Amino acid sequence: MTDLKLIALDTEDLEIISAHAQDAIIRTADMGYAKGDKRFALLMNRFDWESDKPRGKGLRKRSALYFNGVTHAAFAGFDPAAPEGVVELLAIVFEPTDAPSGIIELRLAGGGTVRLTVEYIEARLADLGAAWAAAAKPSHRLD
Repeated sequence: MTDLKLIALDTEDLEIISAHAQDAIIRTADMGYAKGDKRFALLMNRFDWESDKPRGKGLRKRSALYFNGVTHAAFAGFDPAAPEGVVELLAIVFEPTDAPSGIIELRLAGGGTVRLTVEYIEARLADLGAAWAAAAKPSHRLD
């Protein structure tokens, strides 16, 4: 079982990270913005789609995701200060404003979002080694 390590420097790279992070579970206490470092980081329990077996429930892996060049972070649809809060990541998208700057949006289940104003795209996703059997395989309605 290999640990995943990815870097995104453009929208295509970010789409790959988004696919690997889809359905990640994140404690709100495990995300934060370091204004002085221009970095937003989070720890997550991502569903390991690449190791999923058709009949099994798959694996979850402890992973870190961070974004550099962040000048502002905004939260909507959930309380980021809730000590026991948990959100589920559905997708990560980039909306350019004045290239290469723009908005990176972390779209969460239930309509919540994390909006990061960035000077450029630079994101890194890395597994941290811990892996365990998932309680259930995520599924989505195709409406």
